[in-house]
Amino acid sequence: EATVDLAERRRIRSAIRELQRQELERDEETLASKRFRPERSSHRQDDKENWPQSRRLEEEQRAALAALSEQLEAITSVEELTKLLRAAGEYEERKLIRAAIRKLRAEEIEAATLAGNVQSSR
Repeated sequence: EATVDLAERRRIRSAIRELQRQELERDEETLASKRFRPERSSHRQDDKENWPQSRRLEEEQRAALAALSEQLEAITSVEELTKLLRAAGEYEERKLIRAAIRKLRAEEIEAATLAGNVQSSR
């Protein structure tokens, strides 16, 4: 009679441990799925609603940058480009202007090097 009682207690304890283990596994799976679940936020919906407007703004910005690029090609003074750089507000504009300044400086260095080579060969 005592042995049956102890065996039953062991079965109950092992069943309880099994249930606890299964519950822990479910909790871990739930946490893992929450960790890697893609975000569901309202800004995605906002992006979809504002997409045509943002696309139009991007096109306008590209056109403005293309016009600026053509304007920068015509400028041959680093001082003028520096003034434009200080007045520019947008990152992309500043980026284009800096590239134009680097290009002009490289051309000036190349011209000076060629002039120095011509004078040294005479």
